[in-house]
Amino acid sequence: MSRIESGPIAGLSYSPLDGHYFDPPSLDMELERVFDVCHGCRLCFNLCPSFPALFRAVDAGGGDVRKLTEAQRNEVVDKCYQCKLCYIKCPYTPDDGHEFQLDFPRLMQRAKAVRARSRGIALRERLLAKPDLLGRLAGLTPRLANWANRLPPNRWLLEKVLGIHRRKLLPEFHGQTFQAWFDKTQAGKALDGDNGKVFFFSTCFVNYNNPDVGKAAIEIFARNRIAVKSDYRRCCGMPALDGGDMAAAQKLARENVAQMMPYVRDGYTILAVNPTCSMMMRKEYPNLVEGEDVKAFAAAVMDPNEYLNGLRREGKLDTDFRSTPGRIAYHLPCHLRAQNIGYRSRDMMRAIGGETEVELVAECCGHDGTWAMKKEWFETSLECGRKAFDGMKAPADAQMVTDCPLAAIQFEQATGTRPLHPLQVLARAYREDGFPTPVAAADSP
Repeated sequence: MSRIESGPIAGLSYSPLDGHYFDPPSLDMELERVFDVCHGCRLCFNLCPSFPALFRAVDAGGGDVRKLTEAQRNEVVDKCYQCKLCYIKCPYTPDDGHEFQLDFPRLMQRAKAVRARSRGIALRERLLAKPDLLGRLAGLTPRLANWANRLPPNRWLLEKVLGIHRRKLLPEFHGQTFQAWFDKTQAGKALDGDNGKVFFFSTCFVNYNNPDVGKAAIEIFARNRIAVKSDYRRCCGMPALDGGDMAAAQKLARENVAQMMPYVRDGYTILAVNPTCSMMMRKEYPNLVEGEDVKAFAAAVMDPNEYLNGLRREGKLDTDFRSTPGRIAYHLPCHLRAQNIGYRSRDMMRAIGGETEVELVAECCGHDGTWAMKKEWFETSLECGRKAFDGMKAPADAQMVTDCPLAAIQFEQATGTRPLHPLQVLARAYREDGFPTPVAAADSP
């Protein structure tokens, strides 16, 4: 039996811009190569369900990845929820300069895209890939939409027809989007900030489901003399990418780059408030779209707390905080870790000072885009997030905080408490009445 080469082969492709990306035989060769490397390494055995599924199947076949059935391969692909933690941990990646050039998450994306092209995209994936459409429709009657999303008979029907688990907490909808609020209250203000100028990409979730996070961001920017523009028009494209709809993801990427590049050329920094969206724009857009513009665009994208922390380090941040959140259990989202920018939200909350104490929880919550919503993975997602749930609950008197809005829903699902966003913590800390006076540990019973 011939040996499987560990180094790059003809089937290697992580970008749909490559001619053989959608070629099934090329994909099969690459899956065999990467699965063989991963089976021999096993460094990621405890990160997500994909790797145990892979190792069990290969072991059952006597260690030969070529004996995997199509069903076994699909199980590995479908259990990858794109947390990116394996890429962070892997020593064989392109970013490490290793000859193997191994990118497991992008290979799983490719496998989904090839499958979607040959079999078509299911209705559930098509709908979940259109958060703007869902947000606009639900926003017409938000109370009715939110009531329907909690109604057991409707949830039973939703599970039967679309495969959305009946017990999964779903995002709430608002009658006034963040962009509508911004246009009404902020758009006419003079751009006189002397701490830089930013284009605030609110993301579909903040625009339709949690505008309070966006409002907190604007409050902080105003306090710190940052000139702000915002003009949300469309999703970043990650839900489409997750569902294997590569063409839709590429279309959204091209449209977003075209819309925001004039701001980039004018010296604006693009601040994407959702870690998944900033990662998508920074890391995935250059892989999806050709040209120099997308590279310049990706280089201009930052996380809001990354930007604010830059001001803090330069001594330009307003540090006149009037109240303290006390003890914080802070969940560091996987997609912030994947951007390799450090723990900037943690650093910003620590800058509040006083009795503020931040405890870091660097475990995956298991939500990961739309994966946790699906009936076949809902229970598994809660198992995957158990360490994160336990970590957040451990300091019983702490305020739960996470940058990821979907992670916040996952934590509420598991613990009964929905965390704040770090931007909400900072905005409150600027106010006298932002937080109640924390009880000192020594006074606790």
